[in-house]
Amino acid sequence: MTYTLDITPESAGWAHSSLRVLTLPPSGTHTFETAGSEWIVLPLTGGCTVRTEGRTFELHGRPSPFTAVTDFAYVPRDAHVTLTSPAGGRFALAGARCERRLPARYGPAETVPVELRGTGVCSRQVNNFAAADTFECDRLIAVEVLTPGGNWSSYPPHKHDEHLPGRESRLEEIYYFEIAESPGGTPGLGYQRVSPSHDGGTDVLAEVRTGDAVLIPDGWHGPSIAAPGHDMYYLNVMAGPGPEREWLISDHPDHTWIRGTWPDHPVDPRLPLYHPGEDR
Repeated sequence: MTYTLDITPESAGWAHSSLRVLTLPPSGTHTFETAGSEWIVLPLTGGCTVRTEGRTFELHGRPSPFTAVTDFAYVPRDAHVTLTSPAGGRFALAGARCERRLPARYGPAETVPVELRGTGVCSRQVNNFAAADTFECDRLIAVEVLTPGGNWSSYPPHKHDEHLPGRESRLEEIYYFEIAESPGGTPGLGYQRVSPSHDGGTDVLAEVRTGDAVLIPDGWHGPSIAAPGHDMYYLNVMAGPGPEREWLISDHPDHTWIRGTWPDHPVDPRLPLYHPGEDR
């Protein structure tokens, strides 16, 4: 079975974060070894059965990332995993190299915290299924973000690294994108900005479409911009060396003032796109 996306620490040129996107046909099966990484199996479309460590997890899944919060399964390092999908589907495998071997677990959709972040044109929905403070992992942090067409998210620009005396830590981050089609079926697009991590670098503004990924080893990044008429979904996968599993988030000092304007505006009335346990 071939992954439609396969980002490993080796291919990314870093040490921790991984992401695979797997498409299974009806009755399709895929097996993999977790090796030295912990993984979360996250349905993008469709559902599947996950078998590992003598346990079986039935994932209901969802029609698409734009219609529902999904359930998911956590599988530990040094394990054998089998995925089977009776009706077929697409599945994200979010991974991080880790030290601790935690138990395999099921994550129900109805327990996923859904956060509305920002206001006005900065409004977005965050499904915190494996945020640092919502679901236990050793190193992996992963969330889903949904941005209505025309809005900006990952804004203000920010970074996930810390440079203090005696403490150097950074998170390696993957953005995986899917863009909703227009009512007439026209494919959508969006944009992702990444700033240099060192003086003298060049800003990058990348056009992104469904299936694209942007790698951020360190430094400032954002905004993520959804084109008008096309809602944007992205899956954030990140991990780092520690010593603690935490966001390490800080705003770019030139742009953090924007947060002070949010109380003057309402949250975009299109949000939330859906609630936990709700299929549209």
